[in-house]
Amino acid sequence: MPRRPSRRSPRRPPQRSSFAIESARAPNGPRRDFFPPMNDPIHHVALYGGSFDPVHLGHLAVARAAAERFGLERVYFVPANVQPLKAQQKVTSYEDRYAMLRLALEGDERFRPSRLEAPGISAAAVSYTVDTVKRMRESIPDDTWLYFLIGMDAFQHIAKWRSPVELMRTADFIVASRPGFPLKDVVKALPEELRPDEAGARRLMESGSIETHGARIHLLPDVNEEVSATEIREAACRGAGLERLVPRPVADYILQHGLYRQNGPDISNGNRG
Repeated sequence: MPRRPSRRSPRRPPQRSSFAIESARAPNGPRRDFFPPMNDPIHHVALYGGSFDPVHLGHLAVARAAAERFGLERVYFVPANVQPLKAQQKVTSYEDRYAMLRLALEGDERFRPSRLEAPGISAAAVSYTVDTVKRMRESIPDDTWLYFLIGMDAFQHIAKWRSPVELMRTADFIVASRPGFPLKDVVKALPEELRPDEAGARRLMESGSIETHGARIHLLPDVNEEVSATEIREAACRGAGLERLVPRPVADYILQHGLYRQNGPDISNGNRG
C-alpha cells in the first residue's frame, strides 16, 4: 500500500504539553519514555497498548515482527492504568508493570516504555485508547506515520471500545495473529460503519492491507509465540521456568517481588477500550 501523509486533526504550534511535563517529573525514567523529541528524525511510530501484566515473550515477538514488516523506527509500549473493559479485574500495580517493561525493552533502541496512560496523566479514571492516540498525535511531527499495534485477541472487541470509528481513522491499525484468534475474523470484528464489502474483505486477506471508509488496516500473520497466564503463575509459584516465558530480567523481578502467586492478578493482556 503506497505511503500517504499522516492523518491528524488541526493542532497548535508544538509546545510542551501537561503530560510531557509530568513525564519529566516521573520518578521511573526520563522524558524519552513518553515521546520522541520534536527534532528526532523518526517517521514511522507505533503505539502498542495493553495491560502488560507482565510483558512476556509473545508481546516482544509481535513488536519485532511489526517493526521489521512495517519499517517501524519506534514502538512505544503503553501499559494501561485501568482498562475500561477490565475495570473490575485485579491487576498488578502500574509501577510494577512499568518497571518490568523498562527491563524487558533495554537493549533495543526501537522499543520504549511509555507512561502515556500513567496514573495522573489524564483526568479520566480509566484509559481510553482514543484519548491516548490523540495525545500522541499532538506530540509528534506532522509527517510522522502513526500505527496502533494490537493482537487479534484484543481486536475482536474493538467495536466495544470508546469512539472506535474515530480511533481507527486516526492511526493505521496493525492487527497481529495470536494463537487461537485467526486473522480471518478481522472484518467481522470491525465497527459496522468501517466494514468493507465482500471484495474488500477478500482484498484484505490476500494483500494484507486495506483502506476501508477512512480506516487503514494491516495484517501481521504468523506471530504464534504462545504464553499463557496459567504458565506464568505456575512458574512464579515454582520459582523456576519463568525465563521460558518472559525476558530474564523480568523473571528476576517477578521472583524478587513475589508477583503472580497462586491467587495473584489476571495477567492476560485483555481488552482496552
